[in-house]
Amino acid sequence: MIIEIIRWVFNLIQYYEYAIVIYILMSWLPGARESGLGRFLGKIVEPYLSMFRFIPPIAMIDFSPIVAIIALNFARNGLFHLVNLFL
Repeated sequence: MIIEIIRWVFNLIQYYEYAIVIYILMSWLPGARESGLGRFLGKIVEPYLSMFRFIPPIAMIDFSPIVAIIALNFARNGLFHLVNLFL
């Protein structure tokens, strides 16, 4: 039972990373973020990305989503090692 819950959490984190990538790629398409999917992804992703908006853009490129994805990977790997430690 616990293994299934942990697997579900890992899958959820993976899908969240996909959502971040899709949301960022939508910024390249004019009007894509104003679509239904763009607004839905914005509601899901923007609260997490706003924690990393303190990073200033460098040469007009916003690196905060990259840092956010890296932080999410660190959290997932840390959770993985904690689970392996106790199971």
